[in-house]
Amino acid sequence: MVKKYLLLSLFFLFFGLTAKANFVYDSTCIDAYKAILSLRINEARQLINKEKQANPQNGIIVLLENYIDYFSLLASENKNDYNRLKENKSIRLAALADNDSNSPYYLFSQAEICLQWSFLKAKFGDYMASGSDAKKANGLLKDNNQKYPDFLPNQKSLALVNIIFGSIPANFKWIAGFLGMKGNVQSGIKQLEELKAKLPKSNYSFYDDEVIWFLCITDINVLHSKNTYNKLMTYISAMDGNSMLKVYLEGYVSSKTAHNDETIKYLENAPKSTQYLNIPAMSYMLGVAKLSRMDKDTPLFLSRYVNEYRGTNYVKDAYLKLAYHYLLQNDLEKYEDYLKLVRSRGYAVDAKDKIALREANEPKPDIDLLKARLYFDGGYYSKALAQISNKDVNSLKQTRDKIQYYYYTARINDKINKNYEAVLNYQKTIALGKETSYYYAANSALMIGNIYEEIKDYKKAAIYYNQAIDMKNHDYQTDIDNDAKAGLKRIGQ
Repeated sequence: MVKKYLLLSLFFLFFGLTAKANFVYDSTCIDAYKAILSLRINEARQLINKEKQANPQNGIIVLLENYIDYFSLLASENKNDYNRLKENKSIRLAALADNDSNSPYYLFSQAEICLQWSFLKAKFGDYMASGSDAKKANGLLKDNNQKYPDFLPNQKSLALVNIIFGSIPANFKWIAGFLGMKGNVQSGIKQLEELKAKLPKSNYSFYDDEVIWFLCITDINVLHSKNTYNKLMTYISAMDGNSMLKVYLEGYVSSKTAHNDETIKYLENAPKSTQYLNIPAMSYMLGVAKLSRMDKDTPLFLSRYVNEYRGTNYVKDAYLKLAYHYLLQNDLEKYEDYLKLVRSRGYAVDAKDKIALREANEPKPDIDLLKARLYFDGGYYSKALAQISNKDVNSLKQTRDKIQYYYYTARINDKINKNYEAVLNYQKTIALGKETSYYYAANSALMIGNIYEEIKDYKKAAIYYNQAIDMKNHDYQTDIDNDAKAGLKRIGQ
């Protein structure tokens, strides 16, 4: 009897230990996390189900499931899915609240869920809720950092909060003020870079790909850095070789740094397996890159984008690019057909789509200027310059075309380091375009400011940064204003 009682006691003790709420980043969870970061979502779900059977109260499961929602929504940009899934945030936080409060993952996992939904809410336009979630994440992370100062994952997310509140556009600064939050982009990036150096020799090396992702996105979208292509590609080369996120970053960084041939190479060689999350944005990127190179198969990728994408961005822009492809092929019937689709489909919310809608209602563009513009966007500067170098600006009938002529002449010279010619043509762009709604004049002032800042003539730089800010009611006004204000801040104005 005593022996039987002892066996029963041991059984229930063992059962109690295995069923106890905990946080265990075991090998199955690490494999699931890596699968998510590689965008192999079905594989990740299978691994999560395996962990649920072995350790059903492991709090890491809750965090991993949130990662799946996070990346799925980033990829699809589907507002209906967002509205359906956003309630998972409070459900998951409630599930984590009853877990092991003595684990460094206890506060961290709650902060991660808040931070991921902060990014998603900003993406879908819920800016106040986004800021509130980021603030909550920051409080949880700071508490956790005090309790566990050697817990490296804290540094990743504290850096992101720093970057978020340090890079809020001027028109949303009131949200940060209302929440009493401040940030510093440079400090946040330094934190990420320091963490990147520490991770390989730590128990948290599996976070490396996520840190690389944030470093690349911040460099391109927040810093607008020049000449960092090689640095970023070195980071990316260290990522999992079977990762779709790696391919996306290779294409994205290449496209944003005018390495157009590389963009096409990386995206064309992306894995075709259905095990990966579908990312319509990759078809859009490839279509745009193909158009810049004027490849015949451009329509294949832009059409795939508009057929597969369920979000609100770049649909009108994709149809306009299809129209321009056929215009360059001298297929005027298809050109007009796609202009009708620009007018009737998609949303005019993003600046690119607003511009696409306006262009669809304007006179047909000058072919030489259109080619120069596309070549320029792809980084083919000699081809772009050759397209307009012998063109007589007085032969252009539309004021818009004359502005574009001076603007792209300036931009091309800027890129090939002919500062005098660049400034001269930027100034002509400003003179002709400052009263229009086109962004060319304001951006020209911003670019002149950059040139003078680079040669340390801060007085002239400030004049042109302020001139960019003073121009109103033009395309990309928020972006240009923010970049000009950042320039003034850099030079101490």
